[in-house]
Amino acid sequence: MTETPMPTIDQMLCFAVYSAGHAFTRFYKPRLEALDLTYPQYLAFLVLWEKDDITVKALGERLFLDSGTITPLVKRLEARGLVQRQRDQKDERQVRIQLTEAGRALQERALAIPLAVIEGTGQSLEASEAMRLELVALRERLNGAGE
Repeated sequence: MTETPMPTIDQMLCFAVYSAGHAFTRFYKPRLEALDLTYPQYLAFLVLWEKDDITVKALGERLFLDSGTITPLVKRLEARGLVQRQRDQKDERQVRIQLTEAGRALQERALAIPLAVIEGTGQSLEASEAMRLELVALRERLNGAGE
């Protein structure tokens, strides 16, 4: 009986994705420090700049984060005056998040970040988009594999 050898760590797709994620975090760190944001906070702002006045639940779903992670993140942003939270008038169980003027103003300062990322990857916009689409499809397949 021939056994299949265990792949090395460098042969593992999961490790390539994991280590690329860490490389992205390191790449973003100095750029986000200039905005006094963490990477998860930046992601929250990307969602809010796209669509303001959403529920905490909707933000968590969009970022694939649970309420135990998203609520403290939003509270820290509120304490800094970048967002405000309030109960939904139609459903008191829901908390809505809105950008403040300071939160909206942060968007202009963050505009250079996506351009720096494209430059940092050394790829064209088209190649980066193709890779993004492949990773999204991979995520969806993996999410569906457990069902």
